[in-house]
Amino acid sequence: MTQKDLDYYLNLNWTLIEGEDLDFEGKPYHYIMIEEIPSFCFCAKTIDKARENYKKQLKLSLMVMLESGETIREPGEVETEPDWENLCP
Repeated sequence: MTQKDLDYYLNLNWTLIEGEDLDFEGKPYHYIMIEEIPSFCFCAKTIDKARENYKKQLKLSLMVMLESGETIREPGEVETEPDWENLCP
């Protein structure tokens, strides 16, 4: 089996979730989240800047996930529900 590397993951067609919200001062900002990586969120003042720069943070996030041996759910994979009965006896 071939080991999937950083370049492999960076080139996947991730499911992006884009949105807008207000910061603590009531000023709008834009964000990009990735459905397959629940911990990922990138924020910027404009949606154009968010789209332009989110891959830099994605690269760092993936590097940490790969180094720590985390499972990376790929686009199109169904998220598996934990076996709660065995996790919480």
